[in-house]
Amino acid sequence: MSRAGQWFHPAEPSQDASVRLFMLPHAGSGAIIYRDWERLLPGDIAPQAVTLPGRHNRRDEMTYEDWDPLLDALHEAVLDDLDERPFAFFGHCLGAQLAFRLTIRMERESGPSPVLVGMSGWSPEGFFQPTEEQSRMPEPEMVEWIKKLGSFPAEIYDNPEMLALVVPALRADLRVAAQYVDDGAGTACPLVSYGGRSDPLMESPDAMSHWAGRSPHYLGHSEYPGGHFYIDSHAEAVTTHFGQRLQRLVAASAR
Repeated sequence: MSRAGQWFHPAEPSQDASVRLFMLPHAGSGAIIYRDWERLLPGDIAPQAVTLPGRHNRRDEMTYEDWDPLLDALHEAVLDDLDERPFAFFGHCLGAQLAFRLTIRMERESGPSPVLVGMSGWSPEGFFQPTEEQSRMPEPEMVEWIKKLGSFPAEIYDNPEMLALVVPALRADLRVAAQYVDDGAGTACPLVSYGGRSDPLMESPDAMSHWAGRSPHYLGHSEYPGGHFYIDSHAEAVTTHFGQRLQRLVAASAR
C-alpha cells in the first residue's frame, strides 16, 4: 500500500473502472457517509472515500486543526495516489470546501486536475460558517448546538460512544472550517451542485445559486427534500445524476 493509501477507502481503486472518484465527507465524519456509493455508482466509476486523520481507522493520528496544513496533506495524498485515469471529486459540507479548493490549487499548479467536481451541502456564499469559539464549546452545549443546526445525523446525539468518537474530530474540523476565507476564486473545471431544500445551514435562500459564477462550465443545481443530510435519503438519486454527468464528460474528453 502506498503512503497515501491510508487516506482512502478502499485503499486500492478498482482496476476495471475507467474513471476514479474521490469522495470527501462532512465535518467530524469519514468514509461512512458514502457507504452505499460503491453499490450505487456505475461499475466504470471507482469510488474512494477520504478519511481524514483522527477518525475511523486513523483514530490514533492527530487531527488537523488548521486549513492550510490539511489542504497541503490532502493535496499530497491525492497526487501520490493518482494513476493515468481521469478522476473527479465529490464533497459534502466541509468535504465540498476541501474539494473546491483542492481543484483550484491543482489547476494553479498546472498539474493533473479533476474532470468534474460535485458540491453538496455548502456554498462559498450565503452558507453557515462556524467560528473558532464555537469549536471550543463544552460538549453538552456543542451537542445541543449541532442538534439544532441539524449538522449531524440524528442517531449520533443519544449515543455516548458515538459522541466520544465524533466530537474530537468535529471540533478539529470546525476549527478548520472557521479559517476558510472566500476570495471569490473559481475553477475552469465543470461543477455541479446538490442540496437539501430545508437545509438549516443555508443562511441565504439563494446560496447554492452562487456556484454559477464559480465555473464557466457550471452544470446546474439539484435540490432534494430534506435538510443538511438530505444526501442520506437521496443517495441513489444523487449518484445517478452525478455518475451520468461524469460518464459524459469522460467520454467527451476521450474523443
